[in-house]
Amino acid sequence: MIGDTIISGTEVPISTGNALPLSAIGGQLAKAAGTASKLISKEGKWVALRLPSGEVRFIFQNCLATVGQVGNLGVKQRDLGRAGSKCWRGQRPIVRGVVKNPVDHPHGGGEGKSPIGLKKPKTPWGYAALGRRSRKLKRYSNIFIIRRRK
Repeated sequence: MIGDTIISGTEVPISTGNALPLSAIGGQLAKAAGTASKLISKEGKWVALRLPSGEVRFIFQNCLATVGQVGNLGVKQRDLGRAGSKCWRGQRPIVRGVVKNPVDHPHGGGEGKSPIGLKKPKTPWGYAALGRRSRKLKRYSNIFIIRRRK
């Protein structure tokens, strides 16, 4: 609320807006607009968090977190009204890869309304899209993930 004092430290009360170590919180934390992460358990030096993606991972208990939910909940539900309002925000039009030339996109080329032509869909840079996992198998932080996102 307007006029409230926000405090950061180890011996701070658990109230909205205050920042304290994860070991002292029984609440939630997140970064993106309208999202929240839940603190599930505390095990030794680590705490388990359920992230907005559904992934459960360990985080060191001394990491600071702010209690509460990030604002701007309705950011995805906003109706722009017409195409012009998107232009006013500086968002460029999105052109499908199928209607481009082969030099511009892996899906491009062909006569008329031709399909993709490749066995699997790709990004404009040639990487496999839709279904292929992009996370590295030997990433250093894999040991902290308890359950992967679906």
